[in-house]
Amino acid sequence: MESTQNQDHTSVSYQNVVVMRHADRLDNFDPCWASTAARPWDPPLFEAGRLRAFQTGRSLRDTLGYPIHRVFVSPFLRCVQTASEVVSALSTVDAAEVKVSVEYGLCEMMNKMAFRNGVAPNDGNWGFNITQLEAMFPTGTLSSNAERVDKELPQWEESFEETRDRYERIFKELADKYPAENMLFVTHGEGIKVAVSSFRKDAKVYKVGYCGYVQLRRPILKKDQSFVTGEFDVLTDSDQTGVSYNITKPSNQ
Repeated sequence: MESTQNQDHTSVSYQNVVVMRHADRLDNFDPCWASTAARPWDPPLFEAGRLRAFQTGRSLRDTLGYPIHRVFVSPFLRCVQTASEVVSALSTVDAAEVKVSVEYGLCEMMNKMAFRNGVAPNDGNWGFNITQLEAMFPTGTLSSNAERVDKELPQWEESFEETRDRYERIFKELADKYPAENMLFVTHGEGIKVAVSSFRKDAKVYKVGYCGYVQLRRPILKKDQSFVTGEFDVLTDSDQTGVSYNITKPSNQ
């Protein structure tokens, strides 16, 4: 993180957060997949999606201008597989430079709008095996000391407004836990929309591509051992990195 020191012994640095959608999901390319799948609500990546995720990681490594220290991931398989490819591509020598964790609060919108054709589990058991998911991350990258902000999945049939509030809250709480580190959140399309509209109030996202992402940045004021955080700014322009949004003009009074 970039930082400058003032005469009163305070230092100002900037925390960077990248919020990314997962790569291409298999059920969008094989419409019959869900009919025979043991977990039809949790599709893996299409093979081309793995390549897209790796290439996006390489692009981040080459263009961001700062390192990613921590990656937080939705527990859905498509997000875990995306994060695994991105983290592998981010590291020039040692993938263990990046620490990765599963975070329930980054999960998909938990209602029927997000789960097509009634594929959600009838008994409410989503069956996430976190140990198995964590084993998919590159060797040495699993964070051994990161506590999840949300200890469980959201309740089924959360409203659209509750979903938006959840994403905005989890982005801020994760960033606040590690104010001296840059982060990548691998989540779902609705999360990317919230990452833009929560921190740029005049923006309305209308398209999020696979592996589309936005960059957020905020100032961090440090004095002694305490931190004061500023507000996030959205650094990414529309159509720059797979996310398209309009700027709404204020109505004339």
